[in-house]
Amino acid sequence: MMNKNFFISIIVFLLVLPVVWAQDLEENDEDALPRQFRQLSLGMNLDDLKTTLLRDDLFHFRGDRDVSFLPAREQSLVETTGSSFIKRAFFQLRDGEVFIMSFSLNTEIIDHYSVFTQFVDKYGQPSYLDPGMAVWETEETRVAIERPLTVKYIDRVVFNDIINESGLIESGHVRLRQEFLNEF
Repeated sequence: MMNKNFFISIIVFLLVLPVVWAQDLEENDEDALPRQFRQLSLGMNLDDLKTTLLRDDLFHFRGDRDVSFLPAREQSLVETTGSSFIKRAFFQLRDGEVFIMSFSLNTEIIDHYSVFTQFVDKYGQPSYLDPGMAVWETEETRVAIERPLTVKYIDRVVFNDIINESGLIESGHVRLRQEFLNEF
């Protein structure tokens, strides 16, 4: 009788262990997903971004010439060329803080497979995968490797706010359009 209970306990333990282990890995992956590349990070302000780009020899940042102000709510874009591994880099800011970093990589020096396998080794399997992109996500961050070879870091909280706001603006336009049409 005791042997039967012992074996049942072992079987239950072996069935539950992978679930607990997977949850631990998932929690660790969320904590480990990067919000920065080198000294550049999501959430940094424009002045810190410019200073960091000027100091980093991987970029050919030319100062304010590479900064554009977008007509959308307090948004700006920093675009710069890179050296060696990075062809171009884009940083989109909202309310003065970086919420998207995008690095277009030089495929003559580095290949998609090497970048992808490095991410899998460090952060586990992507949460989304298709021939055009691989995506790792947490509630706060989205990191994607896209084709052509581009690595993007996105602050999901800010990005989702923008999406929600654009939906509200769009619904307002639809309502105004319908009101105008109703006048005929």
